[in-house]
Amino acid sequence: MAIKKTDVATGQASMKQVADAAGVAVSTVSRALANPGRVNEKTRKRILEAAQTLGYTPNAAARSLRKGRTGAIMIVLPGQLFHGASQVIPLVLAGIDRFLAAHGYNILIANLDRDESSEAHIVNLASNGSVDGAIIISSGIPQTSQKSLTQTGLPIISALHDLSHHGIPSVITNESEVMGKMTELLAQQGHRQFFYVAGPQGMYHERVRLDGIRQGIAQADLPAGSLRKSQGLRPYQEGFQIGVDAADMFLDFAQRPTAVMCCSDDAALSFIAKLTTSGLRVPEDVCVVGFDGSAVGAFVNPSLTTIAQPAEAIGSKVAELLTRQLDGEHVPMVTQLDSAIVRRQSA
Repeated sequence: MAIKKTDVATGQASMKQVADAAGVAVSTVSRALANPGRVNEKTRKRILEAAQTLGYTPNAAARSLRKGRTGAIMIVLPGQLFHGASQVIPLVLAGIDRFLAAHGYNILIANLDRDESSEAHIVNLASNGSVDGAIIISSGIPQTSQKSLTQTGLPIISALHDLSHHGIPSVITNESEVMGKMTELLAQQGHRQFFYVAGPQGMYHERVRLDGIRQGIAQADLPAGSLRKSQGLRPYQEGFQIGVDAADMFLDFAQRPTAVMCCSDDAALSFIAKLTTSGLRVPEDVCVVGFDGSAVGAFVNPSLTTIAQPAEAIGSKVAELLTRQLDGEHVPMVTQLDSAIVRRQSA
């Protein structure tokens, strides 16, 4: 018999009503929703169909009490959100939020401002049972003089940064590999001199991306001297100014490289703007490549060739791995997703 919403009295459907509609025990419905692997697939599908038709949603607070959880996940950011052309972190957050919301969790944002009080607050939240787990979107791990976040026993996953050497499962992209491939493609087009517009010195992303460019140059049988780079003295939050500073340096070269690879789309866009006002043409005089895959890159002139990161997929994956950890599963120490080269007019 088909299940109809009119079979349920006005108001929120109960688990018993779902069980009656699916022809199973209440305990079976509970197992199907909390631990799907413990119910055979045919029964699980029948229960899910009944729950969806009746409009049943488990009460998050009740579920948290049953499992001894708060229902809150802490997201650790390196600082205030940056709203530039490069929207990687907001998109990662969107992926996290979408997955966690679908699984009954709320998120708590904690900004890691690199001072003792902020880090102590984050460590205290982890230690006093205020949150069930944490996702770190930062190369730094919060710590006080007495304790690190990793010493609290809290389940933790890292997004965008490889913190596996700290024992933290990490979701990263193949940024070194894809930077190498982009370098090789430019070399195949005839470019022999490269310039890298660098982000902050010593940061994780800078190390792996620069390593990828160097590997690409080696694969193209070009000498190590084929690559020059900007100083990398500004933080990522100043992405547009990074590009302007690098362009000033580039314009002072007696012999200018013909291929420019940038740490972000923000840096690439401001680099192109500065070159254009100085009389150079992109891509006729110099090719420019960004990194991140910002949506605006398709609408500027020339449209921006870039490397697009699967930001929302990264967010969904870290959230999935964390929920699996919370359910007692072992998860891989490193999960790598693929970035993609997006060819447009600038290179």
